[in-house]
Amino acid sequence: MEEKTIQIAGSITVDELAKALGLSVTELIGELFKNGIVATINQRLDFETASIIVSELGLENVKLEKKNTSTKTSDFHRELSDKAVVRPPVVAVMGHVDHGKTTLLDTLLHKKTVEGEAGGITQHISAYQLKHDDRIITFLDTPGHEAFAAIRQHGAMLTDIVVIVVAADDGVKPQTIEAINFAKSANAKIIVAINKIDREGADIQRTMADLSNNGLQPEEWGGDIITVPISAKLGTNLDKLLDMILLTADIEELKADIHIPAEGLVIESHMETGRGSVVNLLFSGGERGFG
Repeated sequence: MEEKTIQIAGSITVDELAKALGLSVTELIGELFKNGIVATINQRLDFETASIIVSELGLENVKLEKKNTSTKTSDFHRELSDKAVVRPPVVAVMGHVDHGKTTLLDTLLHKKTVEGEAGGITQHISAYQLKHDDRIITFLDTPGHEAFAAIRQHGAMLTDIVVIVVAADDGVKPQTIEAINFAKSANAKIIVAINKIDREGADIQRTMADLSNNGLQPEEWGGDIITVPISAKLGTNLDKLLDMILLTADIEELKADIHIPAEGLVIESHMETGRGSVVNLLFSGGERGFG
């Protein structure tokens, strides 16, 4: 069977991908739904998501390629001027689906970060800010579904610090290792939140041994990885976790220019009934602010 190549310039709509694959829109939307994405005909899919769906469909004769465009985009890590000011750190929270990532964000932000999603699984990247010691921290809530590892990686690439949540009664799992690898590939600083210390069977030392065996040597054991034992459910040590985030940000000397045209990155886009296309932006600098 002749191989078909589909070029994608950044993203492609559900309708366009269905036509390129020779499928009905209904069939493609159904496949997306099975993989945890509720999509409309005009919703745009990024390259990684489209690749996953093609793989799930078993279309071995279809090859996706990223189409090079001449459009110049701003670099998130642009060269700073001598007028740059201190900016809030951008923090992604990652970890195994049952280890309390969503509960941690809920407790930190005093609001529900996920509404109406079965099993507490996040399917979109969302950004939130909180204030601690009169300083702002920007949090990215990244997808937790294993099928969308590529989207989580996109989230990691936007961040300065990755907080990896590991349950003290369960230890390091495949998704934990996935998160560790994403953080390292993004050159982000890693902080480990050892969660569920209130649970029966919680073993902090065993969890630290698991981390060490997977390339994260805790400071307490002579390494350079900050670990903070917490209970997201009870709120134990969350202030200490935020302190460690701000300390890490200070060491990294995170800065941004504000007296320039606004610039940043699109972290998510979707269609909304009554509003049309909705885009979430993460400003990295400029006169509109940042974070």
